[in-house]
Amino acid sequence: MADELVAGHGQVVAAYFDAGTSRRVPWRQRTQTARLMTAASSSESAIDAIVIGEYERAFTGIQFATLYTWRTRHGLQLWLPETGGPVDLANRDHRALLALLATQSQREVLRARHRVLAAMHNQATQQGRYLGGRPPYGYQLVDAGPHPNPADARWGRRLQRLAPDPRTAPHVSWMFRQRLAGHSVASIARHLNERGVPCPSSADPDRNRHRTRGAWTLRTVAVILANPRYTGRQTWNRRATDTSGPASIPALSVKAAHPALVTEQDFLAAQQIRAARPARDGRTRRFALAGLIRCGVCDRRLDSHWNHGRPTYRCRHGYTSTQLASQERAKTLYIREDQLVDQINMRLEDQVNDGCTRLEPDRTRSSHVATMLRGSRQFIICDNAGWRLQEIDSS
Repeated sequence: MADELVAGHGQVVAAYFDAGTSRRVPWRQRTQTARLMTAASSSESAIDAIVIGEYERAFTGIQFATLYTWRTRHGLQLWLPETGGPVDLANRDHRALLALLATQSQREVLRARHRVLAAMHNQATQQGRYLGGRPPYGYQLVDAGPHPNPADARWGRRLQRLAPDPRTAPHVSWMFRQRLAGHSVASIARHLNERGVPCPSSADPDRNRHRTRGAWTLRTVAVILANPRYTGRQTWNRRATDTSGPASIPALSVKAAHPALVTEQDFLAAQQIRAARPARDGRTRRFALAGLIRCGVCDRRLDSHWNHGRPTYRCRHGYTSTQLASQERAKTLYIREDQLVDQINMRLEDQVNDGCTRLEPDRTRSSHVATMLRGSRQFIICDNAGWRLQEIDSS
């Protein structure tokens, strides 16, 4: 195309083409175009014009305006097929055309990005393909056969997949067992350090050169316990920063892509565990209905509060000890867990006897009432007049 454009006006003396470089990269940072700019700006250069074969592959955004300023400084012409010759920014039609080309180029960037991300999302979800990056702690990369793309296969490229690392996989399984037993994340990290278990940066120093290879930290253990890859499913894009389009959707394979280190049931159960904090006397204080009681006055969630050796819940309607007391402030609402659980069980027994509900009451533990409420997607509304159950609004 460049030869056709300059036919009768001159000849192309050199060609520069950047393969595999995004058009979003400035010209000075591209290998071939940087060489072109250096050669064209030399005092001994025989170049008097730069011919662009395709605008969309050469520029995006305001890059053309920047290059046009540079070419003016060096006395060069800039030719485009769309203008049929050299560009003249003094020409109103040329300015309008270049504005249109800049918009089209930017749209092409977005379309290409969307296609690539959508393809990667599909490969992760439907094929369970490993798409690169460091393998998570507990896994290693093994060969998974030839690349499905014939062109890549001819180059000798092969697929990889995750497989349990015999050195580190047992430690991951141990972490999940400890978490399911109710141990805190900090306690798990402390035991790993006491046992001398190598942390991820120590176990794989070649892939973690940017890390200090120190001890286990709370954050490291928490990230491992929250990674769904350990269930055998492939994941991709879990840390997306975009908020729209395919780039914002974390990918999870529809079926297992590699051996699991923890069952899906245990993984989901581990996400729901909150380690109970021991009191000064060494006993553990448990609040079975935490998060399930709302105030009927201000619609706030009631705070868990240990009072007289038993779990209670209270709502101060937004008042804190840093504020001055007001006469108009509503009276603090106090609810005893044991009394509330008894009342809920009594009502459920009456409903079961009347044939009005399929929920089976269980007096044995408060946690069973909490499980029933969560299973039926209900919470408790309390005020000074009493309490009632209300379904969670799914909308």
